[in-house]
This record gives sequence, C-alpha cells and structure tokens, in this order.
Amino acid sequence: MADTTITKVDSRFSPTGADGEKYLASGVHVAMRLWEDEQPSEAKEPSARPYETVGYVLKGRAELHIEGQMVVLEPGNSWVVPKGASHTYKILEAFSAVEATTPPAQAHGRDEE
Repeated sequence: MADTTITKVDSRFSPTGADGEKYLASGVHVAMRLWEDEQPSEAKEPSARPYETVGYVLKGRAELHIEGQMVVLEPGNSWVVPKGASHTYKILEAFSAVEATTPPAQAHGRDEE
C-alpha cells in the first residue's frame, strides 16, 4: 500500500536557511520553500544545484540570470531552473515567491553544497 501520511507545515515555525528561505513541506520526491520579502540586492555569484527548481512569484520583481539568459520575474510569473544550471537572482523590489525542488532539497544542509 502507498504511503498515505498527511504532512502539514505551519510556515511560522519552519526552519530558515542561510539565505533567508523558509523550508516548507517536504516529501519523498519534492520539497517546497518560501522566500518572503527579500529586499533589493545585487545578483550573487552564480551557482548550480543538484536539483530542479520551479517557482511562482507572489509579489515584487527580480531578475533571473541563467546560463547567459535573463528574464524579469513579476507577480503571477512562474519559472524553471534545470538541475545543474548555473544561475543567480537580482532582487529589484521586495520579493516573495514559493519554490519546489526535485529531488527534495532537504532542510539542514540541503543548500550548502
């Protein structure tokens, strides 16, 4: 029988990562995180992660720089960062977004690679 366990996470009590992200629900094949009110900043050094990321903008604006391309992300936009793609973000105005990663990037060390 398949796992039928329900997981509920209250983001008020979620662990926070080194970059300010809140780790939300995490399953066997996918995990979520929340970026809340990220403030305008210059782009950080590009990095590549061992997981695919999809995201959805709740508010604000940011630039996503990925493999020599750039797109502006605004409320209602969604995006994909393929596994292993070199990328970075430049926050243009207070930015909030939800992301999902697969395979799950785990809290407690998932983003320190």
